[in-house]
Amino acid sequence: MRLLIVSNRLPVTARIESGVVRLQAASGGLATGLGGWHEGGARGVWIGWPGPVSRLPEEQQRALDSQLHERGLVPVHLSQDQVERYYEGFSNRVLWPLFHYQVDRVPVDASGWEAYRQANQRFANAVADAYRPGDAIWVHDYQLMLVPEMVRRLVPDARIGFFLHVPFPSSEVFRILPWRREILDGLLAADLVGFHTFAYLRHFLTSLLHVQGIEAEVDRIRVGDRTVKAGVFPMGIDAGAFDGLARDPEVQAEVAAIREHAGDRRILLGVDRLDYTKGIPRRLSAIERLLADDPHLRDTVRYIQVAVPSRERVEAYESFRRQVEEAVGRINGACATLRSTPIHYMHRSVSRKQLVALYCAADVMLVTPLRDGMNLVAKEFVASRADGDGVLVLSEFAGAAAELGEAVVVNPYDVEAVADAIRASLDMDPAERRARMHNLRRRVMKHDVHQWATRFIEQLSMSEPARPARVTPEVEAGDLRRALAEAAQAPRLTILLDYDGTLVPIAKAPELASPDPQLLSLLAALAARPNTDLHLVSGRMRETVEEWLGQLPISLWAEHGFWHRPSPDASWEPTATVQADLLAKIDPILDHFTASTPGSLIERKTASVAWHYRIAEAEFGARQAHELRMVLGDALSNQPLEVLEGKKVIEVRMRGVNKGLVAQRVLNGSAGPCAVLAIGDDRTDEELFAAVPPGSVTVAVGDRPSVAAYRVADHRAVRDLLRSLATDAVPTTSSG
Repeated sequence: MRLLIVSNRLPVTARIESGVVRLQAASGGLATGLGGWHEGGARGVWIGWPGPVSRLPEEQQRALDSQLHERGLVPVHLSQDQVERYYEGFSNRVLWPLFHYQVDRVPVDASGWEAYRQANQRFANAVADAYRPGDAIWVHDYQLMLVPEMVRRLVPDARIGFFLHVPFPSSEVFRILPWRREILDGLLAADLVGFHTFAYLRHFLTSLLHVQGIEAEVDRIRVGDRTVKAGVFPMGIDAGAFDGLARDPEVQAEVAAIREHAGDRRILLGVDRLDYTKGIPRRLSAIERLLADDPHLRDTVRYIQVAVPSRERVEAYESFRRQVEEAVGRINGACATLRSTPIHYMHRSVSRKQLVALYCAADVMLVTPLRDGMNLVAKEFVASRADGDGVLVLSEFAGAAAELGEAVVVNPYDVEAVADAIRASLDMDPAERRARMHNLRRRVMKHDVHQWATRFIEQLSMSEPARPARVTPEVEAGDLRRALAEAAQAPRLTILLDYDGTLVPIAKAPELASPDPQLLSLLAALAARPNTDLHLVSGRMRETVEEWLGQLPISLWAEHGFWHRPSPDASWEPTATVQADLLAKIDPILDHFTASTPGSLIERKTASVAWHYRIAEAEFGARQAHELRMVLGDALSNQPLEVLEGKKVIEVRMRGVNKGLVAQRVLNGSAGPCAVLAIGDDRTDEELFAAVPPGSVTVAVGDRPSVAAYRVADHRAVRDLLRSLATDAVPTTSSG
């Protein structure tokens, strides 16, 4: 299996220097983390933007492309205008602040969506061009969230994974985005969607519920005929490489030089991209508070802040840089002594060896972002401490905090608490320092980038093979109509129909689903069809079924088959014995959940009781329904009652009363052989489908999982099929 890695940037950047194109390793967590894994034996290609080379002459661009292809890299060329609008404009001015909870930084006139969509399409086209049957595709990060859906349209049977390297925000924040549906649709075209932490996964699933109305089954999401798996894959680093560099004699010499220059001062270290999410101003405020509270530290502590340039063309970053540098100047002016300037600030990139030397020289590492998807700097520091020493102060809002529990975890918004944590880290007993670092290193060294990538790819390879959307609608309709045509020719036809969601749309409240005149007319026409037995099998109360449908010359079944009325002139008869006292025992439970769930209601029937939560707040209603199922499961153990889950309803009914038994009674009472047509939209209808004879025409309504042989979209499609039967207009052939 080849692996196609797709990211905004290639792991190398092409730059033009004195008219010559040069390739250099790209910075960033993904390029650093996955680049080595890819070069170390991945059979495949990496697809991404090669850098600002759009103005190269055509001949030089062809030479560059050839050079990249030799390294298994496929460039996606973007013009300067596209980069400004797609990457700097929409990705970094809209998505980046929103996903990091910096809502006030999202422009009022947020724009660039069309550029974002067009750029994603260019990446998708490049993937489709490079794709070979059997390849796996791994798309990365917030810049490319539409690519899975676009690739799915171009290569329907592709196996696609997506990994988000930034936080997925809470549903309340995500829903601010005007293009929230398009983003979710893009992600749901993948077979596997990965996140760093369980919190991000939970936010994603909650957003699906609120925005799309899709309720996940733990970590699986049904999308038509496909199952999308969502999982947690905390990203690691190339830990072995950092550990090896830390032992390199050149690096050790650099460590000695840094410490010698610091003299007898303890070293605090911060290494960050110059980004407003990294919490640098608040960290500087904590340093200022520490030096103000403990003036003796001004001569005994040096804070080194490496601020790697980032997105300097974005206006918000230019003003942020001024804010940071003004704070550094103010603190140094106020806290400097004749011997020492407390803050050593570097606004530049550093080499990998220089970085590891700084990690090794530091007494305390400060990683205090306001919000961060993972933060690999924290793991790099740990991997670099081959000496087993050093203290990591880590923000609780970094994804890494979920793994690195032995760090000194802080709230970066609490300046005083961060200052206290730095002081405690400087005073920490050496034995405690080493014990913490020992456990941190064991975890970071084991769960490295190789394990992360291998685990994700293994999960992707085990995902359900992607299929085109069952078949094209024309072919599916043709197959179903051919089956109906055969059934229509049988000596006798038995039709078993569900009501809600099958003949009428699901209504917000049960009383709003009464039949319209067109439906009544259609059912009457079906009942008048020669040699046809029509049975309507509903979960509703017999009184409602009688009021709405009692005038029709058809067989009616209410409460999933507990009550039966074979014809308009017959009486309703129960098909089982009810122990009413058993249902009464659960009344207090249902009353409690109804009182605590605004919008929910109880529907009491003869042989069952239903708790509806369709108009309750979506997330809270789903959570309450899950809790109710568990409570009822405990309360009804060893009782002749069962709990049934439907569409936004939890129902408790007498065990053995179900639509499957209706099918058995109907077919056992039939005068002779007959063809069977069964149509339903709910889990209760699965019992019906399972009970009819092999070869029956079973039709599921909607996109839920089903054992039915056929599927239609909604109640309108059901009525069209029944209308063709009623008028004997089912074609025996189809061009589909």
